[in-house]
Amino acid sequence: MHYTYLFINLAVIFFPLVLSFDKKVHFFSKWKFIFPAILITGIVFLVWDILFTKLNVWSFNPDYLVGINLLGLPLEEMLFFLTVPYACVFIYECLNAYFPKNDLQKYSLALSNLFLGLCVAILFFGYSRWYTLINFGFLFVVLAYVEYINVEYRFMYRFYRAYLVSLIPFYVVNGFLTSIPIVMYNDKQNLGFRVGTIPFEDHFYLMSLLLMNIYLYEVFKNKRR
Repeated sequence: MHYTYLFINLAVIFFPLVLSFDKKVHFFSKWKFIFPAILITGIVFLVWDILFTKLNVWSFNPDYLVGINLLGLPLEEMLFFLTVPYACVFIYECLNAYFPKNDLQKYSLALSNLFLGLCVAILFFGYSRWYTLINFGFLFVVLAYVEYINVEYRFMYRFYRAYLVSLIPFYVVNGFLTSIPIVMYNDKQNLGFRVGTIPFEDHFYLMSLLLMNIYLYEVFKNKRR
């Protein structure tokens, strides 16, 4: 039982890691781009995580943890920022390799504008709640930068496709984390709306996490070229 969260982390990364040597995707050859992206993004999100733990935005159930803590966070929570981004960027690269044609290209700007508008609307009503404020504020800044300031690397149409596919394992993993529960949320600090047991904000937390990782991954990859 104390290994539950650790086991979930290992399950998340197992198949992406094994399949990284697939001849068509050749993902292992891109580790030199993905791991720096994961490290930089992970530092940002770990600071966020430490702050939220101290503010009691969320907490962790010790019954499902091995008991090793670093910087006030369980070891498993720190591993989360390695295993989940790796798996999601792997999905991104698999989709690009096996399905190069992407009809979302003509809709990506409209989707970005829709999400930016959603961020503004939710911030207007939920600015007094820490998780809602930081989550949607951060997403607004990153999304606006990538779509409107970053003009060198255009990848949002590929990002949205990967995000949609990543929602499938997201519901499985977050479903376990929130239903057992391993991660416990203080509903006074979020909108209080859940999809099953998953807080609404978590969907956009994943979007921010994936977008920052993929943006940095694309930057490192294209600079090398």
